[in-house]
Amino acid sequence: MSLPAFHDRIAKVRSFNRFFTRKIGVLREGHLQSEFTLTELRVLYELVHHGDQQPAALCRDLGLDRGYLSRLVSKFEQAGLITKVPMPNDGRAKLLSMTAHGRAVYEPLDRRSRDEVGEMLARLDDTDQLYLLDAMRTIETLLDQQGDLKFSEPFVLRPFGPGDMDWITQRHGDLYEKEQGWDSSFTALVRQICADFERDFDPAREQCWIAEMAGQRVGSIALARSEDDDVAKLRLLLVEDAARGYGLGARLVDTCHRFARLAGYRKMRLWTTSSQQAARRIYMSKGYTLLSEEAVHAFGKEMVNEIWEMEL
Repeated sequence: MSLPAFHDRIAKVRSFNRFFTRKIGVLREGHLQSEFTLTELRVLYELVHHGDQQPAALCRDLGLDRGYLSRLVSKFEQAGLITKVPMPNDGRAKLLSMTAHGRAVYEPLDRRSRDEVGEMLARLDDTDQLYLLDAMRTIETLLDQQGDLKFSEPFVLRPFGPGDMDWITQRHGDLYEKEQGWDSSFTALVRQICADFERDFDPAREQCWIAEMAGQRVGSIALARSEDDDVAKLRLLLVEDAARGYGLGARLVDTCHRFARLAGYRKMRLWTTSSQQAARRIYMSKGYTLLSEEAVHAFGKEMVNEIWEMEL
């Protein structure tokens, strides 16, 4: 493709962005004819629909500056819309939670948003509605596969490719030997999981992502089918030491969840152990609940296996 042709495509994408933001009223001073901006409503939406959230997680998920979110939180607290509650198993950390008053204020705005979208769709016949939804799904799928833009986070996510499963196997073995003291039987298990995933890979229902920083692999996660068509399994979550502290683990989990919803799953399920505290904190913050636990001897250690699950 020539450079002028590429620049023309850039201009067309920007033109569509301007059209769409105008169409849905993003540029209005008060979104949905309310006192709130679009960003403020998005924060409230996350708390209503996805449950209590850590401020850091909201910053990562919504691309917000921490200082800006802090000011929003203060405003919402003064208005009685949200409150801070202790995080389970860690009383020092706080979660943002909607109050009953906050839900009462937000619910009519949520209905108004649904009504506006319904009015827009009602102007189209059934065939055009499905055509519009398919086009939206195509845009979301193509852009989500790219990972995030380089100016938003220090890492990018991409679908797995040649050699990645070998890397996942090796790094799981090395890191868990170093951090948990597990023996080579864990490496063998990961190798089998990776081999099974590649052999039976169904791109419509499964995916594995690799995180990169400065061109180097620093993390992974996979979404796999289960015996239940409504349940997806979260597997192979790994974050290298050099990439910790950037919210990468949470970002990988969120990417799995988005794919699972698009693929039609209703629940997520995962296996972990009680000693994997960092991962467990991520799972709890995303809404997972502990289904079962069992004391076992595995990988050369005494441990407690745990099964966690979340409604999508």
